[in-house]
Amino acid sequence: MPRNIADLPCALECAAEIAGRVRDKRIAVFLDYDGTLTPIVDRPDLAVLSEAMRTVVHALAERCPVAVVSGRDRGDVEKLVGLDNLIYAGSHGFDIAGPNGCSIQRMEGEDYHVLLDEVIDHLHRDLDPVEGTLIEPKKSSVAVHYRLVADDGLSAVDATVKAVLAEHPELRVMPGKMVYEIQPRLDWDKGKAVLWLLEALHLDGDDVIPIYMGDDVTDEDAFRALRGRGIGVFVGDKTNPETDHPTMADYIVGTPDDAGRLLDTLGN
Repeated sequence: MPRNIADLPCALECAAEIAGRVRDKRIAVFLDYDGTLTPIVDRPDLAVLSEAMRTVVHALAERCPVAVVSGRDRGDVEKLVGLDNLIYAGSHGFDIAGPNGCSIQRMEGEDYHVLLDEVIDHLHRDLDPVEGTLIEPKKSSVAVHYRLVADDGLSAVDATVKAVLAEHPELRVMPGKMVYEIQPRLDWDKGKAVLWLLEALHLDGDDVIPIYMGDDVTDEDAFRALRGRGIGVFVGDKTNPETDHPTMADYIVGTPDDAGRLLDTLGN
């Protein structure tokens, strides 16, 4: 059953308990990017991975399979992370590829490019006059960021997104932290992507403990998919209103820096 985020135990304080759960097991680690490996910032292009976090993730990937599962385009998050020994799943798991030479690859929603281009034109037409909106085209979706929009402009953003969905019922919106993610209405999400990767990597046996770390409502699909077979770690401040929702995660860490400390313990 879901729990309130405020009731989750701290993963760092439960390090011994987590170590006991993964003892004599192989682990596979799945990581969101924004808000998990880096702090949330006003503009997506400002979310730069620290060298300390890059070192920790690289060391962990030398020990076990590591995948970054992000709402960003795969190419974008690959460039930001800058490591070639990881698996990258972009666009909320719609676009997956392994390291060079790896056969791991999957693409969902390829047939929606023309429709998404039309949606992008619609969004620009209606929202460019609304100061602070940022429309981010992606390979399999389009994101409407409104973190910098004044209160009196929020209704216009909401109305425009609703109009797009009414016009195109084959699309859906994934809510996030001050962003609307418009994507194809397909039976696919971060949880499905993680389960597919476990099977594709032959990591779906009882000897493997998958660990997922994320900070947003879109990560709940992955927490839910791994419930009972893996470990879910929510990244966020318990007192932040943006994290006030039920969760299927098992533990919490307060910040990306804390997430790095936990990853460091897994890599040793």
